[in-house]
Amino acid sequence: MRQYGASFGIGFLAGLRSLSACAALAWIATHEPRRGLGRPAGAAARGLATTAALAEMAGDKMPFAPDRRIPPSFALRLALGAVGGWMLAGRRASPEIGALAGLAGAVSGTLLGRAARGPGAPAPSGFARGLAEDAVAAGLAVVLVTSAHARQRRSAPRHRMS
Repeated sequence: MRQYGASFGIGFLAGLRSLSACAALAWIATHEPRRGLGRPAGAAARGLATTAALAEMAGDKMPFAPDRRIPPSFALRLALGAVGGWMLAGRRASPEIGALAGLAGAVSGTLLGRAARGPGAPAPSGFARGLAEDAVAAGLAVVLVTSAHARQRRSAPRHRMS
């Protein structure tokens, strides 16, 4: 099951903040190429993905922000979770099971994140809960990127000086 932790994590992140999952995948690709995940086109692509994630966090607090459970939004979160889970499944893991783990993470993140926000998102308490959700999403993204970087360093060939 350890092989699928990152898969579930990226799915959970997609459920909380879909564009944060995209940004995390862009940053992970700079450290470690994965299944079907080429390197982004430089710092500009990573910067654009990160800016989009920050804009999503700001827009989420607006009174006109749509519910994440509406079909198009929910479907996008599920797709991002499944694709991200497929890409982040461990080297010896099944990518198909990784996709399922990402899908399960996306369902969990979507429903738990919405439940944690409560019914009054535009109210001050909803705003504070939204900020807390942003903090959880950003922290999870940092953990996923950091662990991908650590895996890459451990698996890199070591050069010996003679």
